[in-house]
Amino acid sequence: MGDEARELLERIEAEERELVLPRFGLDEAWELGSRMREAALVAGHPVAIGISLGEQRAFHAALPGSSADNDGWLERKTRVARRYGRSSYGVGASFRTAGKRFDEDARLDPAHYAAHGGVVAIVVDGVGPVGTVGISGLPQAEDHAFVVEHLRALKARLAG
Repeated sequence: MGDEARELLERIEAEERELVLPRFGLDEAWELGSRMREAALVAGHPVAIGISLGEQRAFHAALPGSSADNDGWLERKTRVARRYGRSSYGVGASFRTAGKRFDEDARLDPAHYAAHGGVVAIVVDGVGPVGTVGISGLPQAEDHAFVVEHLRALKARLAG
């Protein structure tokens, strides 16, 4: 793979290391999801937003212009983030950088798993992955960037 693919993977891995939170529970899920929903509404993003704690759905919102297809993509990307304990974008980039195709080489049913950007594992310091947060409805790099932006802001609020 080229330098561009490696640089993308390195950036995603740095984000994943950066976005370790001091805590995360239902209150934080509601805060994060509500802020993401408001920002997406203001921007006019036609997205579905989902946050889980373990297997429990802690927050879900569908904005104007989104559809059940976005929910399906969100679920498929969430399964990847949950299974690998990292961002769905990072998983896809890891496969591409290794010269592999996730849909074929992961040996997972692509009807249930999608290694496309938009879902990030929620990792708590000293605990590990506890859930996921994601959106679906924008191009994958934009989905991922939106989630990262909001996780950064949450981490700053929790640290303050």
